[in-house]
Amino acid sequence: MSEILTPSPLFPLVIFGAGGLGREVLVLVRQLNEVRPTWDLRGFYDDQPPTTPTLHDLPYLGTAADLNATPEPLAVAVAVGSSRSRAAIVARLTSPLLSFPTLIHPSVACQSYQRLRFGAGCIITHGCILTTDIQLGNYVLLNLGCTVGHDAVLEDFCSLMPHANVGGEAHLGAGVYLGTNATVLNQVTVGAHTTLGAGAVAVRDLPAHCTAVGVPAAVIKQHKAV
Repeated sequence: MSEILTPSPLFPLVIFGAGGLGREVLVLVRQLNEVRPTWDLRGFYDDQPPTTPTLHDLPYLGTAADLNATPEPLAVAVAVGSSRSRAAIVARLTSPLLSFPTLIHPSVACQSYQRLRFGAGCIITHGCILTTDIQLGNYVLLNLGCTVGHDAVLEDFCSLMPHANVGGEAHLGAGVYLGTNATVLNQVTVGAHTTLGAGAVAVRDLPAHCTAVGVPAAVIKQHKAV
């Protein structure tokens, strides 16, 4: 008699962030499920309720406090583009029933021989290219079409907006934010919590806690460490 196989249940997943990035992450998760059914999408959480009770046919479920009160294990995708805001949200999601999976779009090559290392809670979206021997910390966001070269290190809560580029052996400190089409050249270090503006090119090291713009990138503002 042939064995009867029972399908594994899907794991419940919610998205924190009911804005545009949240809807993009919803599409990402649905595309992952098309390749391999994994996630039972439950809905959205956000401290700012959306103007409609549903987004793309999924309900708004409440605030961070409501999410912390969950009676069941939930996977959470924190879909917030700002590095600082994402870190603050994660710090408030304290329930032991919450987990933070790394979500990688099916278009992104991630073979074992590439030697890529990802922390918890990363979101890697459509069309990104990562080459080899790359280390991403926790809660790193790579938006559409980003590239990361060999031996690069991106620490916790880095955020790369669409088509940002990180060269080989570059190092981004925690909370670095690269605007759309920004580039960090090979072997350049960007200090923690620094913003590199859209289209800017970092050709030499940048200090922590600053904003840099232009080609080559120049510091236009220094921020107080928080």
